[in-house]
Amino acid sequence: MKKLLLSFGLAFAMAGAAKAQSDYQSAIGIRLSSAYYDAVAASYKTFISDAGALEFNLGFKGHNNYRADWVTAAFSAAYQHHFDIKPVEGLRWYVGGGLSVLNSFSSESDYRGFNFGVFATGGVDYKFSNIPLNLSADFRPTLFFGSPYDDPDYNDRGYNKTHGDIFGVSARYTFR
Repeated sequence: MKKLLLSFGLAFAMAGAAKAQSDYQSAIGIRLSSAYYDAVAASYKTFISDAGALEFNLGFKGHNNYRADWVTAAFSAAYQHHFDIKPVEGLRWYVGGGLSVLNSFSSESDYRGFNFGVFATGGVDYKFSNIPLNLSADFRPTLFFGSPYDDPDYNDRGYNKTHGDIFGVSARYTFR
């Protein structure tokens, strides 16, 4: 936990040393993820300063096994601080962090439950100059503080701890 907090502190300290200019104010679209809780999500991103943005995702993922079918719904919110990548106009990298909350729904009680976690995030963001399209790719290692369901196989695999393998890509329509 100390390493995670130190990483956040370092990221925000670096954020104060550089400044990026956004090519768009807000964007809405879709995010595809490798996360076990939201394979597909609606994505909204809005800049609150020249370099600082908030990103919100609302997604879901269906699951099934020999015993049950279930759906996990998730909401995540993140702060991202952007830095220009010169000389490419519209290309930036970013660092930040956020939180995720998720709930699993099933008729089988072993596959129902609530979970939440915090994550660091880093990625690249590109805004096309001639069309209102933004693309981004990110990495979100996440530390969870619970288990979304009581299945022993699920908990034995460590899903209620850290996930260092969460990657995502987003495509959004931009607004000035």
